[in-house]
Amino acid sequence: MVAVTAEPPVTEDVAWFRIDDRVTAGTARRAAAALAERLGFSGSRGAEVGLATMELASNLHKHADRGSLLLREVRTGDTSAVEVATVDHGPGMSSTGLAFLDGHSTTGTLGIGLGAVRRLADATAVRSGSDGTVLTALFTPGRGPVPREPFAGVTRPMTGEGACGDAYAVRRDGGRLGLLLCDGSGHGPLAATASALAVRAFLGSAPTAPDAMVRRLHEAMSGSRGGAVAVAELDQDRGVVRYAGLGNIGGSVVAERRRGMVSLPGIAGYQARSVRMFEYPLPPGAVVVLHSDGLTDRWELAPGLGAHPPLVVALTLLRDAGVRRDDASVLVARAERA
Repeated sequence: MVAVTAEPPVTEDVAWFRIDDRVTAGTARRAAAALAERLGFSGSRGAEVGLATMELASNLHKHADRGSLLLREVRTGDTSAVEVATVDHGPGMSSTGLAFLDGHSTTGTLGIGLGAVRRLADATAVRSGSDGTVLTALFTPGRGPVPREPFAGVTRPMTGEGACGDAYAVRRDGGRLGLLLCDGSGHGPLAATASALAVRAFLGSAPTAPDAMVRRLHEAMSGSRGGAVAVAELDQDRGVVRYAGLGNIGGSVVAERRRGMVSLPGIAGYQARSVRMFEYPLPPGAVVVLHSDGLTDRWELAPGLGAHPPLVVALTLLRDAGVRRDDASVLVARAERA
């Protein structure tokens, strides 16, 4: 499902691959090279993206339990990039530093795979422990510095579905950061259509408070399947996050401890008897997490996880708390430190 922002970056989930064998790894490589070509990468740069993707997928096949690879487009301004992420359930790397050094191998290979990925990518991030590894790599057409945004989201369709009924969006209004997460009712194309209506209304509306925005989304989704929606506004100048939710969207602020935010009963597009905005403290460095009910609500950020890039946080939560019987989505934003 498209996940867009009022200003860059714009991201679109392209495909998830369950890496069970080398055949699937090859499929992921070809898909990555094809995406790079579609985005206007040169032939040589597209080949590099395909090579790095193959290395990441092969690494999952050789070393990991239940490894998956996400391939998607990331758009920053006028530049389109390819993002590849891998997620697994262990056993983890004994040392992430050693793993990226040429010549280090635990299976008798040349040990240059992850080192090559780091050299070919414009930006990489990794977190690894006994619970598993999350690794991300971003590839731009011409190689160059990549700005680090304080937010990232990810969606995953229910097993067997091609379209995801969840969507997210991010917008900047002055010094404030606005977040939307929508879970279209049910799953499949009709749920995706409902979420797309919410995204379009969120990005196309003038700035307003989260409760007023939720009412706009309710009107915009009329006639569709409807869904659960939540809007959060991070106001770092005042040190608060303002939040309004309708339906089963989970929202939390995580600082020294996790504090849940209140969503009220209802279905945007059908029934919204009561929409209210709540305000919560937003300490410097706090992490705001929104997620659909494709994730269980019984999660906690592992020690140190909140310091990692938001995409690593989102993918880790999706891995640990996601359920395969529903669409799933996570949106993570971090308040800047003073």
